[in-house]
Amino acid sequence: MLEEPRAGRFAAWGNALLAGLVSPDDAAQRTVASDTVHRVTGLPGEPDAVGLTLAFGRLRSLGVAGLRIALPAPGHPLGLSGPPEFNVAALEAGEAVLASGRGAAASIGLVPEVSEAGPEGDVLTEVLWRCLPVRQAPPADVPTLAEAERELAEVLREATEALTALDVAGAGPVAMARLEAYRARSRPRALLAPGYPARAARVLELAQRVGTLVDIASDVASEDESGAVSAAQLAERDRLLRPVERAARRARVAAYNAYAEELQRQQG
Repeated sequence: MLEEPRAGRFAAWGNALLAGLVSPDDAAQRTVASDTVHRVTGLPGEPDAVGLTLAFGRLRSLGVAGLRIALPAPGHPLGLSGPPEFNVAALEAGEAVLASGRGAAASIGLVPEVSEAGPEGDVLTEVLWRCLPVRQAPPADVPTLAEAERELAEVLREATEALTALDVAGAGPVAMARLEAYRARSRPRALLAPGYPARAARVLELAQRVGTLVDIASDVASEDESGAVSAAQLAERDRLLRPVERAARRARVAAYNAYAEELQRQQG
């Protein structure tokens, strides 16, 4: 949860391009970020894999009006709409992009395949986005921004109170110190891309902080070698953190999908 999902970058900057707010080259560069190269294969009308700049242009010419994301996990097909082949590929990758628009444009989904090569410190990362057909149906379990923000605040408060009462490793000062250190190392940056509402950026920032805290809490507990935390306490901690992690993922999807959702509302 500490890293921005590639599907999120693809959708956010792709949406900014579709809105005419950034150039194709800028959208491609921001999507690639620290990776080496991104290519797209299986695009209708393109027999070979193409670079992101051409791929974004092709999606626009096909009638794609907006891009959504899915962040599925085992037992939670968040953002998916089928068919099974696409759902399986997305679940294996842990993320996917779904196009929205009219006609064939709404039947395009993209799943990333990541490959790395090279020695430590000089790793080349290539991402191949595979286009697969998707079903035109409402995505699974995606909340509105308002619902996501409210849910995230509620589950975070409830879990924090319960974990503190249990005095479980990862719920207290060590985890909070690591979270503050993480925040200090993180350089301020603009979340999402031009064209997104301010509330989406706020919800995404909260979701990222919550996801970071979940990861840090898990790391702190796994590193505890004192024996002060029992297996039962750790199991209870994991039970309490699961809905928090789930709510953070739902909030991230809601934030990244805010552009496409607003566009759909405007179109009626």
